[in-house]
Formats: sequence, C-alpha cells, structure tokens
Amino acid sequence: QVQLVESGGGLVQPGESLTLSCAASGLIFSSYAAAWHRQAPGKQRELVTRIFPDSTTYYADSVKGRFTISRDNAKNTVYLQMNSLEPEDTAVYYCVAGLGGNYWGKGTLVTVSS
Repeated sequence: QVQLVESGGGLVQPGESLTLSCAASGLIFSSYAAAWHRQAPGKQRELVTRIFPDSTTYYADSVKGRFTISRDNAKNTVYLQMNSLEPEDTAVYYCVAGLGGNYWGKGTLVTVSS
C-alpha cells in the first residue's frame, strides 16, 4: 500500500522560512515525478513545483526563486524548502507522486501571518 506522509507545516511570520517533508512508503520515490500542490482557502488547488526522476524541476512563477524542491533517495523523501514566505503562500500543501497524480498525501497546513 502506497502512503505519502507530509510534515513540517505550521505558523510562520512573513519573510520566514519553512521546510516541508514528504516521506513515501510502498513505492520508490525516485522512479516517479514528485510534486507539491497547494490549496489556499477559497481557491482552486494549484501545482507549486515538480521534480522529475532525472532531477529536472519546474516551479510556478509565484514561487520561483523562493521555493526549492529536492529529494533524498536514500530516505525515499521529497522536500520543499520555502523561503521569504508571504501571506499568499498560506495553504494546505499536498505531496503528489506520479505525473498523473497517482498518489496524494493528506496535506500539511502552512499559515503565513503576522
């Protein structure tokens, strides 16, 4: 059974940093494209960033230069380093495995507020 478990969410002030983790079980994460999506209150879910098996990355314009996706194959874990956080980054962040959105975690809440 495949499980993706996100952690690291919380409440931070604008300008601060946060790192999210997504630990996978039941699949070899490095064989999949891994992504972080987010859904802000009252808004549609959106793709934030993706990393492909060859380590190619994609970032939404809204986070480019502030967020970094990475993976640790030995730990079967994907990370999202978020710097210079803004109130607009407040959302539930979901970890996803597979280009077609094959597997989803339950999400972790990030709140950016002063």
